[in-house]
This record gives sequence, structure tokens and C-alpha cells, in this order.
Amino acid sequence: MLVLLSSGLALAAEVQGFELKDAPGDHLDVLLDGKVVARYMYAHDTSTKERRTDTSKPYLHVFDAEGKAPITKGPGGLFPHHRGIFIGWKKINYGGKDYNLWEMASGDIVHKEFANQKADGTDASFTSKTEWDLSQAKDANAGKRILEEERTMTFRRAPAPFRLMIDFTSTVKAVNGDLVLSGDPEHGGVQFRPANELSTAETTYVFPKESADPHHDADYPWVGETFTLHGQQHSVVEISHPDDPKGTRWSAYRDYGRFGAFPEAKLKSGDSITLRYRFLIADGPMPPADAIQKAADAYTGASTPSPTPKVTVRPAERTPAPATRPAAKSAAAK
Repeated sequence: MLVLLSSGLALAAEVQGFELKDAPGDHLDVLLDGKVVARYMYAHDTSTKERRTDTSKPYLHVFDAEGKAPITKGPGGLFPHHRGIFIGWKKINYGGKDYNLWEMASGDIVHKEFANQKADGTDASFTSKTEWDLSQAKDANAGKRILEEERTMTFRRAPAPFRLMIDFTSTVKAVNGDLVLSGDPEHGGVQFRPANELSTAETTYVFPKESADPHHDADYPWVGETFTLHGQQHSVVEISHPDDPKGTRWSAYRDYGRFGAFPEAKLKSGDSITLRYRFLIADGPMPPADAIQKAADAYTGASTPSPTPKVTVRPAERTPAPATRPAAKSAAAK
């Protein structure tokens, strides 16, 4: 009895804290206390047109509190290229021409290898090294590799009332020529896309500014969203680091829930830029502004506490339905 009891206690102790579990060639799970909290999807399969579409870029799923299913979107559904927490730009000007590595019409973002994997009782982190190519281009630049990226994601328990904290840091380097990362806030940057099955009528956004207008404002320090999925509210805050590019605009008004920061940059060949964002995940309604601001100060390293901002809470704008919506795929493994 004592042996069985001690074995059970040892097993329980082993699942406390963070773990990384890899399904080679497909995804890397991040577990906290034995439950999946996030899943990095990194497969790349060009064997068929459909598989290439489904695996044209890596992205991060965020899971529900039970660790049973993602609250973020995979392939299929409305705007199939929207995937969890992801990065890209629709207009990358290279060699005088614009290429689309947002909807992935011009090429793929390919995960090559992991580095710096770590998991313990406090946090988990890993770096995904990727290459951005023009494999789908129809001109002389077809097949060229134009960007190299090191994408580091760090996971920690978040201060209450949040559940999970995710730091997303991406360093993109121009290779094989100068380029410009541009476009518009709807089609570029570092963004979060909830699961396709959310209730579009219940999506709301919060901004750290009185009378905020996300169609015209720039450089929000953070933006939050609340959405309802299968009757359960979820809230997400994306915080920008002070070193991120100035003049950054935000897309944060769509009822299907995609929102995030849209920085632009000009890069000479061999130059790089690092983008830093923190995502806070809460189960339920949006936490109060003072809790968000306190968490933002912790991320930005503010020497003194910032005053609680006056906020604007806006219901999402209705999105005109396309003539035909692709059928959504199961969120559990996509």
C-alpha cells in the first residue's frame, strides 16, 4: 500500500509544472500540470494542393482551461489562412514586386528546426527557426528564400484573473535582397484568431483610450478581445513591447474575432527586426483595466505603475458574409 501510494504521489509530482511533448513533423504540445495549454502546429506537406494549403505556415493554437480543445482556429472555415496566433504580411515588396505571405498566395513559411527547448515548474519556451520562401511565385523570383525567422514562444502561469501568459517574439531577417514588410492592418502583423465556431454577435473589443477609433489610431500599448465559443466566454489581451515599431496600427473590430498589431518595416539585405508581444488568456469576461495595465507594466518594465487608462469598449463590427463559406474543419487537431 505504501509503495503504491508513494508511486502515485511521485506520478502526480511529475505532471506538475510545464512539459513539452513533440509529435515529430506535426506539432509540439505545451502542457501545464498535465493539461495541454498550447499546441505549435509546424507541419509542412506539399504532397497535394490541399495539404500544402493546410500546412503553408506554422502557428500556435491556444487551448481551453480543460486542455481538451483549441479556442483558436486552424485550417478551413471563414478565411482559411487565419490560424491561431500567427505572423505574416500580405504585401512584402521584394525586387520591386509585392508578394503575399499572409494568405500564402506567393509561398510558404517553413519550420526548419527547434532550438532552446526548455520546460520546468515555472515556464516553458522554445524557438522555431523558419524560412519564408516564394515557392508559389509566378515570376523570376519563384522559389527564392527572402526571410529567415527565429520565433520564440514562452509560456507562464498568468497573474489572476488571467490563466495563461504567452510571450511571442519574432526576429525576421531579410536574406537575398532588400524588402519592405507592409500592407494594411487587416492583412499583416502578429494576430490572434479565435475558433471559427464563435458567436459573432457576442464579440467585443476593449482599448486603453477614451473614444478610441481603431480605424485611425496608432500605437495602442494593448488591445483586448472577448469572444463566446460554445457558450463559454474567453478573453485575450495582446500587449505591445515599447521596442516595437512606432506607428503600428491595430485591426480590432471584426466580429469573427481576428485581431492584432500591424507593424511595418524596411529591411536591407542582412538586416533584421524583432517584434515582441505578450498574450494574456482569461476564461470568462474581460478582466478590469487596472489588472490589464498592471500586467502590461510588468511586461514593459515600467519603473513606476502606470495610471489605469480610461477605456473604450466597442462591440465588433458586422462582417458581410461571403457568398460561400468553406466548411470548417475540426478544431481539435487542425
